[in-house]
Amino acid sequence: MTIGAPTATTLNLCLLLAQASHALTRELTAGLAELGISPRAHCVLSHALTGELTQNQLAELCDLDKTTMVLTLDELERAGLAERRPSRTDRRAHIVAVSPAGERLVADGQKIVERIVADVLGTLPAEEREGLVRGLARLVGGRLAHPARCERPVRRRAARVAPDATSRGGAASSGPFVR
Repeated sequence: MTIGAPTATTLNLCLLLAQASHALTRELTAGLAELGISPRAHCVLSHALTGELTQNQLAELCDLDKTTMVLTLDELERAGLAERRPSRTDRRAHIVAVSPAGERLVADGQKIVERIVADVLGTLPAEEREGLVRGLARLVGGRLAHPARCERPVRRRAARVAPDATSRGGAASSGPFVR
């Protein structure tokens, strides 16, 4: 039996998605560092602005574990960007409210995120952009919505910074989460 060369659609999809996600996250981290905030904190604040959401709901929307969510909210509260308030309907839950300073930060951050995403997608031919985003949304909303449980956690090795990475923001990836 002869095994042929992999086609473009059977190349290591996991590796390609991981590399794209990691590179985009680094660019967003560098861009949002101008405001003193991380992509994670921006995500939490952005979702918190959409309504009265609990910590757990925000953690789910931002794909954060409980510990990371608590640490993120602690940082946001210390920075005066958000606060936890008791839920009116569930005394065990806390609603995350965004402060006026947090609202301004989200608006400024959103401009940075939109600029970076437009720049990244702009490297693709126009006819491929929407299809890529639509296909990824369908995957994560469908087949990949509930990842399989595994005994050993998936780990990521430390990133190596390319010599020209600082011009793309590579050096800023280890900065503060919020100011």
